[in-house]
Amino acid sequence: MSGAPGRIRVMLYLRAAEGDAGAVTEGYHRVSRDLAGTPGLLGNELLREATDPGAYAVLSEWESMAAFRDWEAGSAHRGATSPLRPFQDTERRSPFALFEVDAAY
Repeated sequence: MSGAPGRIRVMLYLRAAEGDAGAVTEGYHRVSRDLAGTPGLLGNELLREATDPGAYAVLSEWESMAAFRDWEAGSAHRGATSPLRPFQDTERRSPFALFEVDAAY
């Protein structure tokens, strides 16, 4: 992920119950394989919170807000992301957040 201004980062917050960490990782890999080659998607990472073993996030980078919104509005969006849907962190106001890259080195 390079972080050029104009690019968008999407953070999807996930929570795994005790013993479900493998299911989160497996779901991440399934989603990532399905999204390979998606126009505008530059890459993604599965992150595990160092101080809370049940907390995860997927950080994806998109070339633009328009590219992300086009994919989000498309018919493939819901099906492609369904393996991670059961793990969305419902304790948050929203299970995801959009960030615009404002500056980068």
